[in-house]
Amino acid sequence: MTPPSLPRQAPAPDEGGTPLPAEDRKHVVRRRWITAIIILLLVGVPAGYLAVSAQQSRESGRDKAAKVGATKVRPGWPSKVQRSIYEVPIPPKAWRVGFLETNNWRTSRLYVQFAVTPADLDAFLADVGTSRSELTREVSVGAHDAAVAGWSWGPQNAWYGTTLEQPNPRPTRDVTVDLTDPAKPRVYVVSTATP
Repeated sequence: MTPPSLPRQAPAPDEGGTPLPAEDRKHVVRRRWITAIIILLLVGVPAGYLAVSAQQSRESGRDKAAKVGATKVRPGWPSKVQRSIYEVPIPPKAWRVGFLETNNWRTSRLYVQFAVTPADLDAFLADVGTSRSELTREVSVGAHDAAVAGWSWGPQNAWYGTTLEQPNPRPTRDVTVDLTDPAKPRVYVVSTATP
């Protein structure tokens, strides 16, 4: 009985077997290049995506940290959602607008400042449910809130204020107006919402 014939094995590299024809060598080289490109794409594209995603996440985290870590009113407009939640209808033509939002487990506050024309001041006061005649000669924003916002109340200024209380969950608003220059009133609002 003769053993079954085994398939012919490729010669060892040092045996010097017959070289592949030129056409076959081209196909082998081409396949190796295609394989290398596929591997590069399979590894490189996800790695590039992860690097870009990580960078965007870091930048987003820095932006959020800057907003959360803010301790004074900074220039800019609060979002429409913030203005709606805290019921602070800033007149569209207001200038020198600044805001700060703070949150903890008990209360959320929106601090807003802006300058307006006398007509826009009257419109703002009407929108929040009051008028100039209901303002009293006082600063209605408390010392703690003023310190958080970075506001100071100079004794030489003409300060007028009122507190607009509402039942929960609607916010209570402390409104202080600087009428030192009646042509350019400045408004300071602290709107406090509790759950």
